[in-house]
Amino acid sequence: MDLTGSVIRNIAFPLMEKVKGNHIRKNLRELRDSQSISRDELKKLQKDRLRQLLQHSVTHVPAYREFASLMPLIEQDPLLALARFPVLSKDAFREDTEKYFSETADRSQCILNRTGGSTGKPLTFYMDRHTVEYYEAARYRGLSWSNIRIGDPCVMIWGSPIELSQQAQRKQRMKERLLKNRIVIPAFNLRKEQLLEYVKTIESFRPVYIYGWATALALFASFMLEKNIKLSIPLKAVVNTAETLYPHQRELIEQAFSCPVINEYGARDGGIIGYECSHGHLHVSMENAVYEVVDIKTLQPVEPGQKGLILVTDLHNYVMPRLRYQLGDVVAMASEPASCGLTLPVLESIEGRENDTFLALDGSFINGQFFTNVARTLSSIKQFQVVQQTPNEVVLRLVNHEGLKQEDIEAFKMGIINRMGEVMIHVECVNEIAPADSGKVRAAIRNFALQR
Repeated sequence: MDLTGSVIRNIAFPLMEKVKGNHIRKNLRELRDSQSISRDELKKLQKDRLRQLLQHSVTHVPAYREFASLMPLIEQDPLLALARFPVLSKDAFREDTEKYFSETADRSQCILNRTGGSTGKPLTFYMDRHTVEYYEAARYRGLSWSNIRIGDPCVMIWGSPIELSQQAQRKQRMKERLLKNRIVIPAFNLRKEQLLEYVKTIESFRPVYIYGWATALALFASFMLEKNIKLSIPLKAVVNTAETLYPHQRELIEQAFSCPVINEYGARDGGIIGYECSHGHLHVSMENAVYEVVDIKTLQPVEPGQKGLILVTDLHNYVMPRLRYQLGDVVAMASEPASCGLTLPVLESIEGRENDTFLALDGSFINGQFFTNVARTLSSIKQFQVVQQTPNEVVLRLVNHEGLKQEDIEAFKMGIINRMGEVMIHVECVNEIAPADSGKVRAAIRNFALQR
């Protein structure tokens, strides 16, 4: 019996509900109740929440006040009204973030978040505890489809929050351990020669599931298969998040860990969008947001089964509403409902490029997400791309602008060297960084094959 998990479920969460008004379990019950109702009932629930959000936005949010004339249409058909609002790009939002703040927001209670994202463009935004608790509830609902409960022990193959001080990192690790029953194996510093130590850590902690980025999980799995090492404890699942999970990675991870791989699709600035059920369907949380898929060039809606950009309208963030927010991913919605009993819509595919794994001079591997974490700490870095040309040579491309600080450039270089070793870094200040064919700019690219 896992004592920490039992304490979290039966003592910590009930106590947080009484003392802090935490609603994660309440929201989870709501989501579990709605996941099997008819699609018409789901659409009504979504439309009712959208109607309230749009009414609030045109009344209290400066960015949307000019659309107040849509109020009659909002009351009659909020989905049709939503289509009258412009698509909100990350660049447009970044240009004047302040005007998206609701006049009713209690700023002292707002939660600051900042993301580098896979596009390499850091972005700052705010939300409130209400929004965060719905994100968490959506994650726990998705995990529950694999019989994983709140408080079940988890090992994360993850990066450390380098923007925090050492003391703050220790505090966060303690919080993760005591309130979420999670420990971390650092994804930014995976070494083949330490595999037995990693395995010993996992087996002594006895997790129910493992959670991490696809590239880090696949790399770890390749180490295990190469060394012919298997865990002696059963896992319910390995959960991939933050990166596109490719079929070869899924096969590799499932073979190494002897359990199913679950895909979690979400983003810091988009919440938990979808979760894979035990039947392999990636269901979207339509109770939490409105998701549109539009043509990459025209931004007009595409038919189910066709690929396009995903737009997210969070139905719970009233402190900083972002309507039709362009997340940057290319996806396709399934045209047919799932046969698993859940009535939630299904994502047929997610077209996104994994963050490349880099090779340090000491032979260790570095998940590409490391560079977005470095960028998050440097306020004048607006867009970047790191390219590893050879094991000894790196190109750091930065979009040039008036506010770009030389000290931030030097700090970025030092962040790379501190992790990769004394590599040669060529800094290129450019007007723009060209996107890939998918329309998404890659933040990390390795231009040579890894020798394993």
